[in-house]
Amino acid sequence: MKIQLMNVQRQHEEYAKEYEEAALSVLRSGRYIGGPEVDAFEKEFAEYQGAKYGISCGNGTDAIILALRALGIGKGDEVITVAWTFFATAESIAAVGAVPVFVDVDPVTYCMDPKLAEAAITRKTKALLPVNFYGNCADLEKIQVIAQKYNLKIIADCAQSTGSRYKGERKKTLGDVSCFSFFPTKNLGASGDGGMILTDDEHIAQVCKALKIHGAGKNGLYSLKYQYELEKKNFPSNIPVGETKYYNYLIGYNSRLDAIQAAILRKKLRHIETFINRRRDNAQFYNEALKNTTYITPMEDKDTYHSYYIYALKHPKANIIKERLNHAGIDCGTYYPIPLHLQGAFKELGYKEGDLPVTEELAKTTFAIPIFPELETEEREYISNMLMSIERNL
Repeated sequence: MKIQLMNVQRQHEEYAKEYEEAALSVLRSGRYIGGPEVDAFEKEFAEYQGAKYGISCGNGTDAIILALRALGIGKGDEVITVAWTFFATAESIAAVGAVPVFVDVDPVTYCMDPKLAEAAITRKTKALLPVNFYGNCADLEKIQVIAQKYNLKIIADCAQSTGSRYKGERKKTLGDVSCFSFFPTKNLGASGDGGMILTDDEHIAQVCKALKIHGAGKNGLYSLKYQYELEKKNFPSNIPVGETKYYNYLIGYNSRLDAIQAAILRKKLRHIETFINRRRDNAQFYNEALKNTTYITPMEDKDTYHSYYIYALKHPKANIIKERLNHAGIDCGTYYPIPLHLQGAFKELGYKEGDLPVTEELAKTTFAIPIFPELETEEREYISNMLMSIERNL
């Protein structure tokens, strides 16, 4: 039987009764959109990660878009980010009319290189968007120093880093605004799509709440009044004022986390540290098994508590190794085969091969192997033995 790279079925099986009872409870309640399950999950997840406010939404992509909009970022603005990430990170920047400016990553952590980020700042730069990649942590302390120096905001892409810590704290992996994904394979995965925005800024929280439901209600009214105040204009007396969903003040989105997903995620959140500890145990096993080989294993700095959403090895013959692993029944993959600066969608930005050498090398030399929490001892032993056997025969 093939060993899957990600196996969400096993996680469901282990706690099936909890998850299914939670879903049935919502189905019987008739409260499918919003309601107590969503409210409770927002509060519990924000507390877990160390933020004041949690604003749930439809998915991780929407989380970034909402965050950018809440910060007033749009046409003509630049946001510095990395090309070594999933497409949604930069797609979201483009979706609000801003321009993604790509910088290379650190060759050891695979996260944003702060020095290169600072060098890319222009008068049009409005924010830095680092990615906590694979469950590792970007050096947010250095990035924060840069952001303060140039009066920029930090939007942290935490889609892969639920539960990661820096210097002992989950909070230190967060930015001014932080965006999470609950895609089913993630450390904390829904049984469908879902996302979350975390912030300590009440204003950002209110604007995000408005934008995610068509710019309506009291949060929409607050947001529009705030815009007028910023522009030092009087709020027009002829605008209809009300706090229900039928009073719309901003052009927003329909991006809501449904109650069934919230109920399931609440149950999973109770087990998240168990899931992460299992991932870390699998990573330590691989690290030990492969320490005398030519494989380069993931780096974990002394200040970092890596959550290992993905365990990626680096090797100059990655493509051959992947092919042989697949032939041996071991699923593996590249995250990501085409760096964002070389994607057709961003062709007009003018990047070319050679512009981001570290990123381009990682796309050719890294590959992920199974590390999901329910991976069995015999399976990880088989994987490590097969990796060593392949290496000997390269």
